[in-house]
Amino acid sequence: MPDPSATAREIVHGAYDTHVHVAPDVMERRIDDLTLARRCASVGLAGFVLKSHYVTTAERASVVRAAVPGVDALGAITLNGSMGGMNPAAVEIAGRLGARIVWMPTVDSRNQRTSTAGDLPGAKPAMWGALQADLHARGIVPDIVEVVSPDGTVLDSVRQVLRVIARHDMVLATGHLAAGEIVAVVAAARSEGVRRIVVTHPEFTSQRLPVASQRELAAMGALLERCFTTPYTGKVSWEDLFANIRTVGVEHSVLSSDLGQPFNPPVEDGLALFADRLLEAGFTPAEVRTMAVTNSRRLAS
Repeated sequence: MPDPSATAREIVHGAYDTHVHVAPDVMERRIDDLTLARRCASVGLAGFVLKSHYVTTAERASVVRAAVPGVDALGAITLNGSMGGMNPAAVEIAGRLGARIVWMPTVDSRNQRTSTAGDLPGAKPAMWGALQADLHARGIVPDIVEVVSPDGTVLDSVRQVLRVIARHDMVLATGHLAAGEIVAVVAAARSEGVRRIVVTHPEFTSQRLPVASQRELAAMGALLERCFTTPYTGKVSWEDLFANIRTVGVEHSVLSSDLGQPFNPPVEDGLALFADRLLEAGFTPAEVRTMAVTNSRRLAS
């Protein structure tokens, strides 16, 4: 893939990449967080959010901020089995350590663990799939992390977590939940006082949220996260992604890279590469900047 254009670099200047997977992690990554911070400084990105499916990253983010002043590395927690699932104590501690985003379960969500959806032909599989298979082969199979009861009611444990998120003014991200679960959890989050909500990569294989559901969630105040890797690795066509953005509205979308895999482009290039694709598809520089910069800074502030 060619390097990003100077125009794209300028458009995304000052953005946060709110979804990156970098070392140290439990699987191979293209770059470590300290090196990424220095590269972000060199290309004009304001910062990034460290995402792990398995560990909290708030402590590590504080180390990066101290080591690379001027780049705002932010921590997070994902509520999979390794973090105790729907664990308000873990979220409380992460909040006190300054974590910015709380992801609902991903690899241990009911939707992901039971999904039979297939990638498009030629798509690259998610790296965590091999790790999950290895854990399961060793008999290490955490319980599915439930978010709703059989009748669709949001569980009390989830509401307790949402209240912690609201108290620390963290961002709720919906992880790998199914469409109905996402709508229910987002509605509950609003009622519990959560101020900032992101619908995690709605075009991802195990989600594929219908555009009507995306519009419903946007009307509820959520931002729809458009990840560079989802179309880049063949899990959705670029054309379908662009159509979803146009239908839901630029103002309701936020760009992130979801990069860090060894076989994918450099993490610090992700937002600018995304910008070039969007410009080629007819989006205006102002529209791209709204998604890449304005909306990512709403989440990071």
